[in-house]
Amino acid sequence: MRALKIVFWTLYRIWFYILMAIPILVMFPFLFISILSEKWYPYFFVMARIWAKVILFGMGFSTKVESEQEIIEGKSYMFVANHTSMTDIMLMLSVVKNPFVFVGKKELAKIPLFGFFYKRTCILVDRKSSKSRMAVFESAQQRLNQGLSICIFPEGGVPDDESVMLDEFKDGAFRLAIEHHIPIVPLTFADNKKRFSYTFFSGSPGEMRVKIHRFFDTENVTPEYKKTLKESVRQVILKQLHAFEK
Repeated sequence: MRALKIVFWTLYRIWFYILMAIPILVMFPFLFISILSEKWYPYFFVMARIWAKVILFGMGFSTKVESEQEIIEGKSYMFVANHTSMTDIMLMLSVVKNPFVFVGKKELAKIPLFGFFYKRTCILVDRKSSKSRMAVFESAQQRLNQGLSICIFPEGGVPDDESVMLDEFKDGAFRLAIEHHIPIVPLTFADNKKRFSYTFFSGSPGEMRVKIHRFFDTENVTPEYKKTLKESVRQVILKQLHAFEK
């Protein structure tokens, strides 16, 4: 029985990477044209959402979304969520219709084919470099001026210890939201770790539940309140993760 599970998990992982590549290859000419100008990013975003939904469907994942507040079309937000799986990227793209730009680690740019578009459309950060972290703020300002939103996984990466339900949050997302006076939208992803964690021999098709929480307003928030705001957002997501486990 264990041997059959290992075979399934191996084929399941291979199938995931095949699914990542197929839509990119099919849409490559249109994707390539859409990244030639930053003004065309919304068209790229539409195709990125198609790419994400193909992967989720092909992996046997269904999504169930509960929302406490409506995301207004054309408004800029800071989207934040817990981070446990590579499928977090696809799920975020699938759930959120407003065009947004990911702030993500530069290491993902090394993934063949995916990395080609990733490094040309996302804001990359080297978390070991203070210069790189500062450059993120300049890039984010430019994107927000274009009417886009920003998405950051504030844990700064997936914890090596999978028993950690929710790691401590980094400051970046909250500092950006406060400085640019954009609402923070917390999302809780309940099942991504169970469905497709970074542990190779794991995962299965099934439902992915998402909770979009009430937004945190940053219009009149001072930088001194950043730490309190960060922890308040974290507690909302952590509380929901515990609720999902019941």
